[in-house]
Amino acid sequence: MPKDFIVAIELGSSKMTGIAGRKNLDGSIQVLACVKEDSSTCIRKGVVYNIDKTAQCLTSIINKLEKQLKTTITQVYVGVGGQSIRSIRNVIAKDLPADTLVTQDMIVELMDANRNVMYPDQEILDAAVQEYKVDSQYQLDPVGIQCSRIEGNFLNILQRKAFYKNLNKCFETAGINIAELYLAPLALADSVLTEAEKRSGCALVDLGADTTTVSVYSKNILRHLAVIPLGSNNITKDIASLQMEEQDAEKMKLKYASAYTENGDIDNNMKYSIDQERQVETRKFIEIVEGRLEEIIANVWCQVPEDYCDKLLGGLILTGGGSNMQGIETAFQNYTHIDKIRLAKFVTQTVTSTISEVNAHDGKMNTVLGLLAKGDINCAGQEYDPNGDLFASQKTPMEQAEQRRARTATEIPAGVIRTAEEKRQAEEEARIKREEEERIAREEAEAKAREEAERRKENSTLRKMGRWLKDFGKKMVEEEE
Repeated sequence: MPKDFIVAIELGSSKMTGIAGRKNLDGSIQVLACVKEDSSTCIRKGVVYNIDKTAQCLTSIINKLEKQLKTTITQVYVGVGGQSIRSIRNVIAKDLPADTLVTQDMIVELMDANRNVMYPDQEILDAAVQEYKVDSQYQLDPVGIQCSRIEGNFLNILQRKAFYKNLNKCFETAGINIAELYLAPLALADSVLTEAEKRSGCALVDLGADTTTVSVYSKNILRHLAVIPLGSNNITKDIASLQMEEQDAEKMKLKYASAYTENGDIDNNMKYSIDQERQVETRKFIEIVEGRLEEIIANVWCQVPEDYCDKLLGGLILTGGGSNMQGIETAFQNYTHIDKIRLAKFVTQTVTSTISEVNAHDGKMNTVLGLLAKGDINCAGQEYDPNGDLFASQKTPMEQAEQRRARTATEIPAGVIRTAEEKRQAEEEARIKREEEERIAREEAEAKAREEAERRKENSTLRKMGRWLKDFGKKMVEEEE
């Protein structure tokens, strides 16, 4: 088994997925192992709400991966998503003297000022630069341009502070090192969208179990990101309202559900079997499925900003488990009136594997594969000892992993989120820098005060000498007289 690999974990509402893979020299990815854990009891709408149970699931995933790989894992890449994720536009402006040349330091200052904006109970996870307004002109790179006013337009990606804290706490409780936190919707977009789609304008719709994520791109820039608290599980629950268990409702959804059925194709006398004794009218079943799906599509379309509704030349790209429903393209076309719709069943990278879940190409693995593709640090440790934890009640802490230094706003790649540890490092470095600046300022003030005192003393001595010479001269004149 190769001793160099990358491990990624996706925390989904129904399943938590851990995957290990190796990047080949030709850029392709070889998936070595994949495990899943039921997360329905600890994650809701993509958000952690039970820290202990989530930590147990994470520990189980790591244990199973290590057994398959026969190698310990030192750290993992983690995707962040869920209902609390949303985007909000922000503008930071600065007036300058006439004909000032814009420098990189000015750009960094605008970015830092944006990062320091406070939102009640919200944490800025990432800030996507939209463009800069230099006087009255919009520029993507304003460095070197003369102006008297510059504005930075940013799209801030926010998450509730409590959820961000809970996520980090889960990994601390499980003793798992985080190599990097990444915004899952951005990792997904980079793996399923083409450059042409991002450039010409498109909307990526990830139809998950509890949530639906909408990402709007134009001119290669993320313009809007929203997570809708509706998913395919809502359809299951609606079907269950026909007096059946959710488990049976899920089976019926997978077997019979269609996103769109022509009215003339519905047989009013036909019935679908729930079990050996019970049946449900076909029309009633279809109306329930289509009604909920139309609500989801309506909410998706509401999230596309008006400025881009008629500019989606790249069309709609549907992915996720929900995109497997029969007739899903027709349902979206009928509501949005966009003809160009593509189903992203798999990532654009070349992936090889002997694992059936990976080779299914059903859109369910796209996000975790996208996270795996983002990894660039080896997560492999020492050879795995299956008897190492025989007498331990809990998994021992992970081996020391390579630590990144705290990065500045311009050094953080798009989509990357600072971990709690990295934020602490950044705050510590900022404190040290602030104290050093205060020390230097204090020493300069003290030196200036000493210089001022010496100058005053020197002036005082000169004045005294001047008075003495004046008195001496006066005395000499009086004696001569």
